[in-house]
Amino acid sequence: MFKVEQIDHVELFVPDRHEGARWYERTLGLAVIPEFEHWAEDARGPLMISCGGGTKLALFAGEPPGSRPTAGFHRVAFRVDGPRFFEFLEQTENAPVPVDEDGESQELRPPALRDHGRAFSVYFRDPWGHRLEVTTYDEAYVRSRLA
Repeated sequence: MFKVEQIDHVELFVPDRHEGARWYERTLGLAVIPEFEHWAEDARGPLMISCGGGTKLALFAGEPPGSRPTAGFHRVAFRVDGPRFFEFLEQTENAPVPVDEDGESQELRPPALRDHGRAFSVYFRDPWGHRLEVTTYDEAYVRSRLA
């Protein structure tokens, strides 16, 4: 039976690929992948970014979704361990991220935690309206830190 290995990449449209890459590096630690950087020499090609070469984001120049619903995907979720989950939350104290609460966009420091029972998540958007999530399955660690 055919089975995929992992998500290879998710394509996102941003007004400026390099500006987008800088935001994703500051916010999530994703960096440009040097061996694929030549693809971005073509104005229609992607700038590939990743946290180590596994799952990647392919940044294309174009109009971002903004507040319009996206046809291709709803959200991209990034998995981290418990300590990195809190590292992300602490990072947003100094660099707030846009979040949606009841349909209104606002900046929160840090984003609100969502308890899913066996996982915890925070939901936010990039500056171009793409919905993002940082999630951890290190539920025991998170609960111990929250106690």
